Amino acid sequence: MNIYAMRAIYRFEMARTWRTLMQSIIAPVISTSLYFVVFGSAIGSRIKEVEGISYGAFIVPGLIMLSLLSQSIANASFGIYFPRFTGTIYELLSAPVSYLEIVVSYVGAAATKSILLGLIILATASLFVPLQIMHPLWMVLFLVLTAITFSLLGFIIGIWADNFEKLQLVPLLIVTPLTFLGGSFYSVNMLPPFWRSVTLFNPIVYLVSGFRWSFFELGDVDVGLSLGMTLLFLAVFLVIVGWIFRTGYRLKS
Repeated sequence: MNIYAMRAIYRFEMARTWRTLMQSIIAPVISTSLYFVVFGSAIGSRIKEVEGISYGAFIVPGLIMLSLLSQSIANASFGIYFPRFTGTIYELLSAPVSYLEIVVSYVGAAATKSILLGLIILATASLFVPLQIMHPLWMVLFLVLTAITFSLLGFIIGIWADNFEKLQLVPLLIVTPLTFLGGSFYSVNMLPPFWRSVTLFNPIVYLVSGFRWSFFELGDVDVGLSLGMTLLFLAVFLVIVGWIFRTGYRLKS
């Protein structure tokens, strides 16, 4: 394995984060803090607790997951799309670097940035409400798996997109609405039976539920099912990435 090439790509992508610190770190933290203040103040004044958890603390895992999903996709999609846009992708493909090394480098950098952002948001949220993470290892596991999984999705979107507008299409029109409707700011168990059954078809429910369980031992679905669904999404995106490099989809033309 070409460690030097992987390290070079990874360091280049990470360096871009520090060059765009306002856009990459500060802006998502501020926007998440605003979500927390608005939802915590407006709704929290009406809903004091959700299943024994204060509403302000209850929404913290959902807010972290909302930022984690959107930033993982954005970081990975832009990271691979920009070389395609400038034409430098062909130099990368002709270099002595395997497809696996390319994916690990770009996805690893995107996931690292998203995990760092998630931890910063967690630290910021602790300034607003008292937090206790009952299962820190599970929390880290879900954080890492989700960041890697949706960085892979972002990598796929970056290959698929043929303009900058399409980079935002899936995150804005699909992922963000699904996250809002996936129990980020409420418990799915609060819904009527019919809508609860409908909501369980939303894949984001399983990610948010598993992550929230690691905080409070409280989830809308079983934690084992949440972990299984997360691993399933990871496997599906890995298969798609493998197919892209095997066929040269949007890479060789």
